[in-house]
Parts: sequence; structure tokens; C-alpha cells
Amino acid sequence: MAAVGETIYVFGGRDGEHNELNELYSFDTRANKWALISRGDIGPPNRSYHSMTADDRHVYVFGGCGVHGRLNDLWAFDAVEGKWVEFPSPGESCKGRGGPGLAVADGKIWVVYGFSGEEMDDVHCFNLAHKTWTQVETSGLKPTARSVFCTLGNGKHIIVYGGEIDPSDQGHLGAGQFSGEVYALDTDTLAWKRLEDKANSDSHPGPRGWCAFAGARRGGRQGLLVYGGNSPSNDRLDDIFFLALSQELVN
Repeated sequence: MAAVGETIYVFGGRDGEHNELNELYSFDTRANKWALISRGDIGPPNRSYHSMTADDRHVYVFGGCGVHGRLNDLWAFDAVEGKWVEFPSPGESCKGRGGPGLAVADGKIWVVYGFSGEEMDDVHCFNLAHKTWTQVETSGLKPTARSVFCTLGNGKHIIVYGGEIDPSDQGHLGAGQFSGEVYALDTDTLAWKRLEDKANSDSHPGPRGWCAFAGARRGGRQGLLVYGGNSPSNDRLDDIFFLALSQELVN
């Protein structure tokens, strides 16, 4: 899911028979009402395990698992004009993948890591003004290769929490090895930094992946809201946590 203003958008996924879908729905939080926006030949092809993000006008969809394999395409839905736009392909430099991080920062769409038959640790960005892709080299204390993690674009920073760092032999039916660490990527300097997140406290969500997440405000603080997910013991979780960001990461 991704939100533009007070409207939430949901795209794709799988049905109860494990068929990939491509319907786009909106949920108006003011009217408490769902609407079907597009389906079929309109918009991105069917997929699941893709990633979504949004700015103040557009919803972006990248990658995922399609009917015939993993995808690396980028689409935008213009919430004002009600139209889909497909952007140029990144080509072979950015492999098709599921569960990548996707964020808007510095006028670019950032694709971070993901799973492409193996856990990936590459970073790519799409310049919205010039419609061009670039694979970037990052520095600093890089996160381990991973997928299905929480991602938050916040100013010039991309926040990454958790995710799968070693997949299960059972695929989506089993729990792999998960991380509980938090990192920030400065998109100006392209340097990673591991954040102090009180990992040993009772209020820490611990290692997990496949979570629902969103940017949020709580008690006047800006941060990352995390709900549920999958635990290292393959339990489905139903708890909710808030990570308050330092002022350094808000600016």
C-alpha cells in the first residue's frame, strides 16, 4: 500500500488460489469508501511481492514476482489525472527482484536491495526529471544483503529496518534468518550509517521481515511505524512499534 494525501492505494498481490493480480484500489479515509481504479490491460502487469511508495501526487510500483518471473519495471499512477505511466526500464544492470526497498528522496526513486534468486545488496535510483537510471556505489557501514524489510524515505535519508538476510529452504512457507538492525542511507553522500536503536530493550521489535510499515508522527516525533510480520520462528506477528527518528535524520 501507499498513500497520497488522505487516500490509500492498494495494488496487485495474490488471491486465495495464488494467482497474481493487477487491480488498483483506492480507499478514501474521509468517506470510508473503497473504489476499483484499474485492472486488466490498464496499468502494470499482474504481480505480487512488489514494492510501493508515493510522493504528494504519484503512487510508484516497482518489481515483484510476475506471472513469468521476477520483474524490474517501474510504474507511476498519477492520482490527480487518474492515469498510469510506465517509465524506461533499468535494463540488466538492475535484476528483476521481489521484496526490494522503494523510496522517494532527492527527486529520485530509489530501489534498495531485494531478492533475485539470492539476497541483493545493490542500490539503484531513477531520476524523475531526466528519466534515467543509475546504479550507485554506497559507502559506510552497509547493511547485509536482504529483502522484505521496512523502508522509509525521510528527507534525504532512506531508513531500513529488519528484513530477511538468509532465505528459508521452504521459500515463502518458512522463516529464513532475519535482521533486527536499523540503517540510514544519506542520498547526498551515499553513505550508510547504522543507527543506535536500543536493540536490547523490551520495546524493540527484534528480528523480523514481511512487515507492514509506514511513516508516522507520534508525540510530535517523526518516525517509522511497524506492524506485524514474520518472526525467526515462523510465527505471524500482530504487534505494533514506533521508531522515533533523531533530529539529524528528520532534517
